[in-house]
Amino acid sequence: MWHLGPFPIRAYALCIIAGMVVATLLMEQRLRHRGVAPWVSLDLVVWAVPFGIIGARVYHLITSPQDYFGAGGDPIKALYIWEGGLGIWGAVAGGALGAWIAARQIGLPLSIFADALAPALPVAQAIGRFGNWFNNELYGKVTTLPWGLQVHEMDSANPGHATMIDGEPVTRPDLYHPTFLYEVVWDLGVAGLVWLLDRKFKFGRGRAFALYVMAYTAGRFWIEMLRTDEANHFFGIRLNVFVSIAVFIGAAIYFVVMRGPRAYVVPIDAPDKAPEPDAGSDVSAVDVDAKEAGRNPTGYQVVSEERFLAYQRTGVLPPAETVIEEKSDETEPAEVSSPPAGEN
Repeated sequence: MWHLGPFPIRAYALCIIAGMVVATLLMEQRLRHRGVAPWVSLDLVVWAVPFGIIGARVYHLITSPQDYFGAGGDPIKALYIWEGGLGIWGAVAGGALGAWIAARQIGLPLSIFADALAPALPVAQAIGRFGNWFNNELYGKVTTLPWGLQVHEMDSANPGHATMIDGEPVTRPDLYHPTFLYEVVWDLGVAGLVWLLDRKFKFGRGRAFALYVMAYTAGRFWIEMLRTDEANHFFGIRLNVFVSIAVFIGAAIYFVVMRGPRAYVVPIDAPDKAPEPDAGSDVSAVDVDAKEAGRNPTGYQVVSEERFLAYQRTGVLPPAETVIEEKSDETEPAEVSSPPAGEN
């Protein structure tokens, strides 16, 4: 922690913010590829992030209530999020609620947002985990491995700083597993896995997000077993281990049961026929970029990939039955209704 005048600047917060920015930019590109208007991602983020922070704090309070409630607890400290205590699954649940509210206002299916976020979220988590190194926290058991972590003794009277003796920081005698670094590597691997498989299989209906949840919890399971920081236990095992197992099973069931093609969106008022050309002109092409530039649609309609690509090429949304007929007939052109008089 550093001070800019009277204002504290925390390294952990900077890492979290950097992760949010990178995830938003990645999600933005994926949303555009599915037909969402530019920078709708910001409309989603302004709802998802505050709800995510609240959800993360609520999850921490539920799973570690002893520091805040009951004998010896201090309830007012439940509001002191700058002192630490945010749970990832509370953040996901709260963020999903905020995104759902925003998606309803925008007219966008939540599954499209979730699948666009799927490979971006673990990247944000990886960046945010570096904050644990600055905080001298979430390390694991003693190790003799060459990448073992040196851990400082922290000064409880001077939060954010190591205990000093004769001007030198005090360190513990052993080296420890850098479990937060293990999670950084795992998260980046999860991001790559989700991106590659989603690109190949074109997951829809939230299945890319379910894949992220499965892959992340698989890593969180074994990483939790290495951690030694204070946590509540159940049958001698850290509570988050059981949470990881339960969430993995839920995501796996969703991934297997939920089927369907990837969804794309176009404006709810997308034209279904080309406009009449100006008198004396024989030009009937539609300039999609000129038509859509500078405006966000009032809502979206979900379409197949074929109709979406046709709309991107022509600016005209073909009827669903026309696209199916054209796709199934490779030898003869599909028979469609005659265009209105004046069209070429």
